[in-house]
Amino acid sequence: MDCPDCGNDRTHVLDTEPSADGTSIRRRRECQDCGFRFTTYERLEWESLQVKKRDGAIEPFDREKLRAGIERAVEKRPVDEQAVTAIVDAIHDALTEREGRIVTTTQIGDLVSEHLRERDQVAYLRFVSVYEAFADPEEFRRELDAVLDAETDPPDDSDT
Repeated sequence: MDCPDCGNDRTHVLDTEPSADGTSIRRRRECQDCGFRFTTYERLEWESLQVKKRDGAIEPFDREKLRAGIERAVEKRPVDEQAVTAIVDAIHDALTEREGRIVTTTQIGDLVSEHLRERDQVAYLRFVSVYEAFADPEEFRRELDAVLDAETDPPDDSDT
């Protein structure tokens, strides 16, 4: 493992811990040349999710990329860091429970939309306006109307 500070390839492991869910290993490392300390995470490649993009390309699932998209949608909204982490974890769990290891960007986008709609409607609208790539303001208006209509509909009390 090369040192991210000086590029030296002589590093040694100081500490190793499995993650709580057992899907990765955290290693604390130190460069033998400059003494820089850093952390690496190892995940099994064959168990990892793969994402099929709209253009057909396949790439590894990236939790940080998912998190960044959600954080852009919730920026300046009353959604804290723990809530974002919970959404990322819930989406990752839902994807790993599916058959197969290849998921589509559409499946991911639908799950993000679902979670954001429940959490914060403005963040939801921000996300779907980019995700759905609305071509004109009328499409955005239809989605906004759907959100507003759902907000004003009385809850279904058929169970009581």
